[in-house]
Amino acid sequence: MTPIDPIVWIIVGGVVALAAILTTVLVVRNRRQRELTRRDRRPIEAPAARPEAPVEPGAREAAVEAPAPAPTADRPEAAGTRLARLRRRLAGSNNVLAQALLGLISTDRLDADTWDDFEATLIGSDLGVGPTTELVDTLRKELSIDGVNDPTRARTVLREELVKLADPTLDRTLNVTGSAGLPAVVLVVGVNGTGKTTTVGKLARLLVAEGKTVLLGAADTFRAAASEQLQTWGDRVGVETVRGAEGADPASVAFDAVNTGADKGVDVVLVDTAGRLHNKSNLMDELGKIRRVIEKRAPITECLLLLDATTGQNGLIQARVFNEVTDVTGIVLSKLDGSAKGGIVVQVQRELGVPVKLIGLGEGVDDLAPFTAEGFVDGLLGE
Repeated sequence: MTPIDPIVWIIVGGVVALAAILTTVLVVRNRRQRELTRRDRRPIEAPAARPEAPVEPGAREAAVEAPAPAPTADRPEAAGTRLARLRRRLAGSNNVLAQALLGLISTDRLDADTWDDFEATLIGSDLGVGPTTELVDTLRKELSIDGVNDPTRARTVLREELVKLADPTLDRTLNVTGSAGLPAVVLVVGVNGTGKTTTVGKLARLLVAEGKTVLLGAADTFRAAASEQLQTWGDRVGVETVRGAEGADPASVAFDAVNTGADKGVDVVLVDTAGRLHNKSNLMDELGKIRRVIEKRAPITECLLLLDATTGQNGLIQARVFNEVTDVTGIVLSKLDGSAKGGIVVQVQRELGVPVKLIGLGEGVDDLAPFTAEGFVDGLLGE
């Protein structure tokens, strides 16, 4: 047998080694592909959640069941704050009476012509002839004919006399306390266009600010927007409004409001009425009917007559007629600002023997405040 050349053995060994290497590479490659395939087919797991903070028993259920907070009503301004602000507004107004008074105490010489002009201005400010004569006679005695030598004393004398005319002895307290478990009932009346519905809404805010529970009665069923307007005021203050259908009997709506207020135990029921001309007997008779129907359920504790302070003498005529029909217990003077003459406060009280209880000096929601003789005079004198 011919021996194999060593070179051949070397070649054969190399081929065998190469084949082994290739086989190993193929096996490793196939195994890697199978692993990658299995990895791609595994479902994707969600990332682990962060550990929650410890929750007390029942806290999760309470959070789920807690109702959404109810919308809060406006917070009305307190009565004392209103009065101070309104007094400042009166002091800064162009009120005819205020200008006449301040003009007098700033005059260097008080001669006959000065007093005549002063008297004419007072009468023109709706102060009335009687109160004007009283004031001028007193001031002429107290102040030197040669002039205001001491302005501080002149202002003091003027303030004292004006406060007397405004009569601080009158009871201006709003009777908003019911009896025998019934609510107090406040009836608001007046002629067309004086702003009764707005005033009722402002009065509701004032009472709520004093801690009273209030219900509104929309007895103005002739004006389509009146009930909606009063409802808006009620929602804003957070009080209920009792309404009737358009054209419904206003006496019936007023009775329903008082009856609802009695059943729910509220402190005060405010009844808004339709504006009516004082010279229309049928409308005035209807106002008397509203009063009689309400009193079948509860006594009327206040009947407030709203007067526009800018109407002057015409307002006095209106006041007399309304007082005869409804037994007015208090006056609300609106628009007692720069467009009013101011003296109507004194004259309407003199004519009716009924106190001014509330005054309005603007269009703001809180521009209604209790009237005081001292506060009114201080506002006129800019104090």
